[in-house]
Amino acid sequence: MNSLDAARAELGLVVLYLNKAEARDKICRAIQYGSKFISNGQPGTAQNVDKSTTLARKVFRLLKWVNDLHALISPPAKGTPLILVLLGKSKNALLSTFLFLDQFVWAGRSGIIKNKEATDRVARLSLYCWMASSACAGLVELGELKRLSKSMRKLARELRDTDKYENEQYQSKMKQSDERLLALVKAGMDVVVAIGLLQLAPKKVTPRVTGAFGFITSLISCYQQLPSRAPAAKIKA
Repeated sequence: MNSLDAARAELGLVVLYLNKAEARDKICRAIQYGSKFISNGQPGTAQNVDKSTTLARKVFRLLKWVNDLHALISPPAKGTPLILVLLGKSKNALLSTFLFLDQFVWAGRSGIIKNKEATDRVARLSLYCWMASSACAGLVELGELKRLSKSMRKLARELRDTDKYENEQYQSKMKQSDERLLALVKAGMDVVVAIGLLQLAPKKVTPRVTGAFGFITSLISCYQQLPSRAPAAKIKA
């Protein structure tokens, strides 16, 4: 494969990535929280970018609550412990509620709904739902990591006479473990971001801390949206 083919293949991945509404939303989220970090809550250009990007992102999320509603009423994977099922369904319900209420926040912030006091109350309620859903997501990832670790130890014992790192099943479980660990870190940091947005601990979780944590979780989300690369043999000319 020559350099032009390689460049075309790489550009194709970029196009595929940017065609995702979720990916564009997370890029905007990184801009939003990066601006919040820079402004540190002080008036100026960075704060204006933060506010305008925050409002713009809400358009990406219109009717997105249907996704988690569908996940809520879908049957869980077989073999999943009841406690993890309940936590997962709670996460779906809370996140769906957050996204549903966020539509009214957008309507209020954009001037469609004129009641500012009601808009602010709905905004706080929606953020509480998001914070709780992030906490549930973290607990789910923690439980799944524990289950995955147990299955990896069992598989390692079965492969004690061979190199376990050459085994495809073990490699797959290692990849799953890394992905879940990253999701756990993101969920924990999102809880801090929610605390900052709600100003529950204004002296410790300042706008700059909120911006830093939000920017990092945005980069994690952008990474999680990256399309998988095709094997080299499949993209040769």
